[in-house]
Amino acid sequence: MNHAYIFLADGFEEIEALATLDILRRAGIYTRTVSINDSFHVTGAHDLQVIADCTYEIFCAEEEELDQSDVLVFPGGMPGTANLAQDEDLLELMKQHFAYNGLVAAICAAPGLVVSQIDSHLLTGKKFTCYAGCEDAMIAKGAIHTYEPAVRDGNLITGRGPGYATEFAIEIVKAIRGDQVALKVKNGLNSVV
Repeated sequence: MNHAYIFLADGFEEIEALATLDILRRAGIYTRTVSINDSFHVTGAHDLQVIADCTYEIFCAEEEELDQSDVLVFPGGMPGTANLAQDEDLLELMKQHFAYNGLVAAICAAPGLVVSQIDSHLLTGKKFTCYAGCEDAMIAKGAIHTYEPAVRDGNLITGRGPGYATEFAIEIVKAIRGDQVALKVKNGLNSVV
């Protein structure tokens, strides 16, 4: 299916969510933003107002069963990441998807607060990156912290923070569409007209 779903909670990091959304759509990837609120309206960490494509309830009702090639994307930001981490239904969906080798992508605080909820035996030995100070929970699960801008290790894609949102999104494009499409999108972002 090759779809991407970016989950938004109040307090999400705008650059991480919206730059990723933009880049994935430039790559021709079917991408939807999903509000975990009861409302389509979500407020970012810096008071940017966004109207999501759907709510989590609609996502669950309308979307077909997730495929391994689909990616669940978790932006950082506070308190957005903490809000994502408190949503038990969303965490269960992520855990099941990851356990079946489905792609999970998280940036900034999300690897430490959201992805770290995955069982240790699935995270042990996985390389990851995240926002400075958010690595302890993943390390405790046996994952290996790096300082790279973005890292893909199997079905886990992570990014350091807002300044690396482009690199993070490009890693997702590589995972879904391959290196050539990712390079084309990256070159399009860097071209001078």
